[in-house]
Amino acid sequence: MAVNPGPSKRGVSTKNDRPRDTKYVLKRLWPYIYHYKWLLALAIILTLAGNVFALLGPMLSGYAIDAIELGKGRVAINKVLYFAGWMIGFYIISSFFAYLRSILMIHLSQKIIYKMREDVFTKLIELPIGYFDRNQAGDIISRISYDIDTINTSLSTDIVQIVASIMIVIGSFIMMLIISPVLVWVMLITIPLSLLYTRFMSKKVRPLFRKRSAKLGELNGFTEEMVSGLKTIEAYASEDAVMEGFDAINEETTEAYYQAEFYGSTMGPTVNFINNISLSFITVVGAIFYLKGNMSLGNISSFIQYSRKFSGPISETANIISELQSAAAAAERVFKLMDEAPEVLDKEGAKELEKVEGEVDLKDVTFGYIPEKVIFEKLNLTAKPGSLTAIVGPTGAGKTTVINLLMRFYDIWDGKILIDENETRDLTRKSLRKSFAMVLQDTWLFRGTIFDNIAYGKENATMEEVVKAAQMAGIHSFIKRLPEGYHTIISEDGFNISKGQKQLLTIARAMLLDAKMLILDEATSNVDTRTEVKIQRAMVKLMENKTCFVIAHRLSTIQGADTILVVNEGKVVEQGKHKELMERKGFYYKLYQSQFE
Repeated sequence: MAVNPGPSKRGVSTKNDRPRDTKYVLKRLWPYIYHYKWLLALAIILTLAGNVFALLGPMLSGYAIDAIELGKGRVAINKVLYFAGWMIGFYIISSFFAYLRSILMIHLSQKIIYKMREDVFTKLIELPIGYFDRNQAGDIISRISYDIDTINTSLSTDIVQIVASIMIVIGSFIMMLIISPVLVWVMLITIPLSLLYTRFMSKKVRPLFRKRSAKLGELNGFTEEMVSGLKTIEAYASEDAVMEGFDAINEETTEAYYQAEFYGSTMGPTVNFINNISLSFITVVGAIFYLKGNMSLGNISSFIQYSRKFSGPISETANIISELQSAAAAAERVFKLMDEAPEVLDKEGAKELEKVEGEVDLKDVTFGYIPEKVIFEKLNLTAKPGSLTAIVGPTGAGKTTVINLLMRFYDIWDGKILIDENETRDLTRKSLRKSFAMVLQDTWLFRGTIFDNIAYGKENATMEEVVKAAQMAGIHSFIKRLPEGYHTIISEDGFNISKGQKQLLTIARAMLLDAKMLILDEATSNVDTRTEVKIQRAMVKLMENKTCFVIAHRLSTIQGADTILVVNEGKVVEQGKHKELMERKGFYYKLYQSQFE
């Protein structure tokens, strides 16, 4: 017998909700980068080669300046042109390597992001239904699109830029040591101040970018909900209220953006200011050395250029850090999704459900979505093969929950669910779910042909089988009137057909699936009375030799059920046939009468 799995297995916040540090994010990103290590190595080689040629420029510039002597016309113009020519050549080569590196990094980042998106989508497929019940679709889409795009921007520019900056800093430092070790000490006076300031601001900015990404996810979630419900909003003339809600979230998102960008953008200019102070010190001390004859003008010029190359990457890194913080916050949201606990794996030795007869037993089933509220407590139900079980009750009574448990969208806390005397937790989820055909009140169609949508649940379905299913569902004549018949393309989620027609297509899909058990959750809620009668006649054929579970608010549609399960407040309050329940004049009787009052 199963035990209560505890809060962490019921969708309650866990340690996965805590913010992660930068080391964690980098550690998670590294496998994606390392997968293309040879491309990355080539990018680093190109960076190294380009920087070597770039670092030779200031030295050649110093040689050219030293070819200039005091006095009118006292210039060794041949030497100046010689060194200037080499400078131009080296800078052209350096720029060419930088160009190749940029193309390579774009290619590399796209490969990494492609793999990351693939992994995220694969993870979404593996997540339990409860995750999507707790999270907005817009926020999930934001992680796949905006957050991963933010990571892509950082990968394609910032990472190699940092590597290049490190190389430039090291190379410039070595060249400055060769020219004048004393001036190096003068320059280093302000470096600790730059590093301390950068570290302080990094800690301050990181939470701001994390908040920015979260707020954007909220905004996308709200927008997605409102766009999908726009007809309802306009029908209730609630545009003003919706706009107020949007404005509030939009203002919070804008403020989060402003705070993150403001503090992030101050880092570069501040570090640049500190480095310019260092440059002033170098100029003064260099002038003194020149007056004493300890350094030539060329060496002073070269040293200043190298000091700019040394401090420039530090300033650039300060600017890049804000972008890296944004990418780290985005990566944190992506990896938080990828770290979500997947749907519990099939137990070791789980067997396939084969040769299904369709006998279903629920024995002392206890379940709730959250620890504080129990939906079912010791629920018992038996459905014989080929029988029709109707589940009725007021909204929130737990009707759909029965279906969620049968399909193992959620695992029960206690008790047993048996299919042909096999406990569902001993079966593979795939074989269990394929033994059911489902028609839900929330229809789902994808962009494609009508044929593809009906044949979705059955591989290698023939046109004859699809047509037969459509005829049984009462949608065949409508399809034949379309310009391209069964090859007509319907838009995403079927927006170019009516709700009733969408429902009929999903019913045809269920009819085509060769399953011994059938679930109908408000299957006729979107069709008119005449169409409903047509569907009910077709259902009689569909339900032959199938164990059927029907959830319905319209009690007139389930009067012929073998068993009617009356659910109220998470408990089965009555059970029996329609006539028996009406004669008892209990809860079902009142529920039935209320529909005609």
